[in-house]
Amino acid sequence: MSAEAADREAATSSRPCTPPQTSWFEFLLEEALLEQHLQKASPDPPPVQLIVQFLEQASKPSVNEQNQVQPPPDNKRNRILKLLALKVAAHLKWDLDVLEKSLSVPVLNMLLNELLCISKVPPGTKHVDVDLSSLPPTTAMAILLYNRWAIRTIVQSSFPVKQVKPGPPQLNVMNQMQQEKELTENILKVLKEQAADSILVLEGALKLNKDLYVHTIRTLDLLAMEPGMVNGETENSTAGLKISAEEIQCQVCYDLGAIYFQQGSTNAAVHENAKEKFFKTKELIAKNGSSSLHFTIDEERLAGYCQACGVLTSSSDDASQQATPYSQIHSCMKSGNYQDLVKIFLEDNLTLSLPVQFRQSVLRELFQKAQQGNDALDEVCFKVCVCNTVCDVLQGRIIDIQFCQLFLKPNKEKIDFLLEVCSRSINLENASEVLKRKMAAFLKNLCLGLEDLQLVFMISSHELFIKLLKDDERKLLIDQMRKRSPRINLCTKPVTSFYDIPASASVNIGQLEHQLILSVDPWRIRQILIELHGMTSERQFWTISNK
Repeated sequence: MSAEAADREAATSSRPCTPPQTSWFEFLLEEALLEQHLQKASPDPPPVQLIVQFLEQASKPSVNEQNQVQPPPDNKRNRILKLLALKVAAHLKWDLDVLEKSLSVPVLNMLLNELLCISKVPPGTKHVDVDLSSLPPTTAMAILLYNRWAIRTIVQSSFPVKQVKPGPPQLNVMNQMQQEKELTENILKVLKEQAADSILVLEGALKLNKDLYVHTIRTLDLLAMEPGMVNGETENSTAGLKISAEEIQCQVCYDLGAIYFQQGSTNAAVHENAKEKFFKTKELIAKNGSSSLHFTIDEERLAGYCQACGVLTSSSDDASQQATPYSQIHSCMKSGNYQDLVKIFLEDNLTLSLPVQFRQSVLRELFQKAQQGNDALDEVCFKVCVCNTVCDVLQGRIIDIQFCQLFLKPNKEKIDFLLEVCSRSINLENASEVLKRKMAAFLKNLCLGLEDLQLVFMISSHELFIKLLKDDERKLLIDQMRKRSPRINLCTKPVTSFYDIPASASVNIGQLEHQLILSVDPWRIRQILIELHGMTSERQFWTISNK
């Protein structure tokens, strides 16, 4: 062996070996292997992948002697594979959040149907006709799990989903994806047809008021040993994982609220039901604490649902209605009371209770209405945009391009309103130095961006400006304005306004790019860039100097 070959062999043998992935059939051969595998810190393959592998192998069709495709045989091998899949789900405590994230609709449908089967629910039985209180605890819980998943799947299917970009076309992969898509659509169709029954089952579960039990690995093992046992340990009140009555109510209320909220898009009265269920869920979480739940609830999403229901439903308590800014804004937008709308935004600049995304969505809606021909909304758009901009400044966010575009033609009225918003958005007595410096920098940059010295004087003589900027800062700003003003007046040709762009956009872009290359004045460069970005978002104008 050469020296190089010996070195390569030594290097290879010194590398740590990656343990081989456990194959699905190994769990068939060794009974205790599954529990050992699931107890690992990072099992490979992970639990959800094992469920897919077990059910995939158990549902493979067979071919007879005449070469005809037959349904999967009900033999010992397939029964064990299905039992292994149920055991993995039991290890995950039947948490639908975990299962739904990783399993497709067809796989989860098959898994829960197997749970119904092993829990002694006869196939073809209409769950709405079954009295849950008379059933063994594990059987009742299996029915609840299936119907909870059914309405959760209906709700999830109503949300828009970003399409995954397909890779290189492969015929077998495309056929498989198409088959799964068709199968999912067929299952969803059945679930939607049975939605009313599923809702009745869950409404009935709220009246149970007793603890239930869900199958564990141990109870599933006992069922496998004695499949004919009906009144044994797996069926009595001490078997399985205990789920308290209040926890069941919490989960069921949340899922019912979600389906009622989804149905409210076609029937507004149903929003009242959704509101009742969501607020009951919130009450139960506050009472018992979210950490005690075996199944998690997205509390941020629940809070969003509660806020939406508060806006969409009318309350008999006028005081509580007035206390909710969302409901006030919704009412103002609906009635066209834009004066009060601006007032709400202005007041919120101090309290900061409205999320920035909500503020932006209201402004977008106003812009859309203005573009549809409602010229009266131009002023409202400007005022709401100013409120949002001042709020952004105080919270350290970047100023939106919309504000820059609306401020291309400033006038006395616009400056007056801007100064009013600034004054009412900061309490100088209690404000921190950081907030004061942010507001001062905003007003200072505003002055530097204005060409009309009368408008600059309006800002620099305002009480807020005088309090925020020190004497030396004000003097320095005035000197900067004096030095800049001759250059502005000597401009041979003012930049074409964003609102006066001729029809040929490509010619104008070229002219503006030419001016951008020749310009050295910061104000002119800023104005040109605003106009260019307003005309096209496909080009990077910071590279224009390469020409």
